[in-house]
Amino acid sequence: MRTTRRLGYSGRPLADNTPTAVTRFLRRSLSVSLLCLLLGLTAAAPVAAWSVLGHRLVGELAERRLTPAARAEVERLLAGESDPTLGGVASWADALRATDPERFKRTSRWHYVNFPAGGCDYRPERDCPNGDCVIAQIRRQRDLLADRSQPLEARRDALKFLVHFVGDVHQPLHAGNRPDKGGNGYQISLRTDLPPEEYARKRYVDGVMGTNLHSVWDYYVLGSRGLDAEAYADALAAAPPLRPAATRLDPADWARDSCRLLDAQALYPPGHKLDHRYLDAQRPLAERQVRLAGERLAALLNGALDPARR
Repeated sequence: MRTTRRLGYSGRPLADNTPTAVTRFLRRSLSVSLLCLLLGLTAAAPVAAWSVLGHRLVGELAERRLTPAARAEVERLLAGESDPTLGGVASWADALRATDPERFKRTSRWHYVNFPAGGCDYRPERDCPNGDCVIAQIRRQRDLLADRSQPLEARRDALKFLVHFVGDVHQPLHAGNRPDKGGNGYQISLRTDLPPEEYARKRYVDGVMGTNLHSVWDYYVLGSRGLDAEAYADALAAAPPLRPAATRLDPADWARDSCRLLDAQALYPPGHKLDHRYLDAQRPLAERQVRLAGERLAALLNGALDPARR
């Protein structure tokens, strides 16, 4: 999700809208459905990393790893939310564009970090002035969440920001090092049978979607598997343990790793025409990134909310 004075990341949010997934998703969470609607109706809304589906996966995977003490504090903080789960609030930070435009404007640069062209080395004074990047904000929101002297509302918002930003930093195009606005400027013709959101239907002709690389990664790589969030989370949770385990808890390391994937895993295709072969080839990487995000988010939350883990 991106708008910025440096490399403004613009686009439209995308969501899992296969018929089966939508049916189950609506039944599971009215609040998330409303969120999708709010985002979809925003004509110039910035891209939402991983879309609602991907962010919900990160939240659901993290929630399964919470300690009892951390889980109890999460439940206390989210009491009163329409969907009081980590998955349920995972896209709140994106929805601010529709629900609180002024706040969104103030926080929009917190969703990503821009690295210099061709590099992935992080220098805060250059890449994150005034703390306006995802790396600094993960640290800030974690510290705010852990501070029990802060008002409950401030800690609740910190939790919701943290869930979202940990997901963002694991989407490789949110740690970009090319002058194309995180892949939004890299145009793609994608042959797919996954129907687009209503606002994008004019760009879907004869089974080909006119889109960009960022949107392909936000929506199609995960969405084309055809699972709703609950079934997808079950499948990812049942997968063999990650190796190496997601033990590093420095968001600067996470961002650097995401940046390096752009070239190491050939995220940028040589041409501009893609089909299911690209989606199928990149899905294991996307799923690994979601799993890493879930494990690392859980570790951050356990450390911030469970006194025994501090």
